[in-house]
Amino acid sequence: MIKGNPEPASRKDQDIPRKPPGHFVIGRFPGFSATTWLFFLYLYLPIAILVIFSFNASRSATIWHGFGLEWYAKAFDNEDIRRAAINSLVVGITATAFATTFATFAALIMARSRRFRGQNLSYAILMLPLIVPEIVTAVATLSFFSAIGLKLELGNVIIAHTVFCIPFAFLPIRVRLEGMDDTLEQAAQDLYADEWQTFRYVTFPPLMPGIISGAMLSFIISIDDFIITLMVAPAGATTLPIYIYGMVRMGITLEVNAVSTVMLAISILFVSMSYIIGQRR
Repeated sequence: MIKGNPEPASRKDQDIPRKPPGHFVIGRFPGFSATTWLFFLYLYLPIAILVIFSFNASRSATIWHGFGLEWYAKAFDNEDIRRAAINSLVVGITATAFATTFATFAALIMARSRRFRGQNLSYAILMLPLIVPEIVTAVATLSFFSAIGLKLELGNVIIAHTVFCIPFAFLPIRVRLEGMDDTLEQAAQDLYADEWQTFRYVTFPPLMPGIISGAMLSFIISIDDFIITLMVAPAGATTLPIYIYGMVRMGITLEVNAVSTVMLAISILFVSMSYIIGQRR
């Protein structure tokens, strides 16, 4: 038996690239790329068609006759649409202010206070509107308002939206707090700053991007909400999504396309700004 080094592998074997153990690229799976493109076409093609036909100069909602802005002008001249838009802004701004305030307090308690009994349960209850189906939340809210006899017109919608928007405002604020160094707050208290001064001058400035991000997210959730508003809004408290739903029931018109395109643009703008501001250091 001849001892010695094993025979070296051939150059051809050495040139073969070897994948690390467990290496798997999902994008190389057969048919994955085609399925992905079909998914995005199915998801975004109807939206693209709606936006394109909102600029149609024709009276037909399905036949293109050239570029025009007349349907946007008619939508803005419609008094009912303006009233619904004002209601949506009132509800959205008020609910956002309350939801962001409550979410800020909740985030500070969760992230900066000592751990207390029932903290995990409190967090779960706070996140409950994100887990429970919206139709269940809407029916429960309507039943609660009916049981206590609450009839505040837009006030009912504002209360319902505030509760529903709190977790959306809470998450960016909580993430921002967890990324902040609390040693600066401890140093401020060591320098005889009270709790209010510490919060105002040390905690609040770097926390502000998270608060703005959460407020923007809450505002757009409130503006776009349909199911809860449909359940709790009394007569005369019509918001823009409810008005659009009523217009669609009578048939698709280019005026509906124009209003929907404006709401889509506002949603994209606020969500993008919320993400950008939330990423600021």
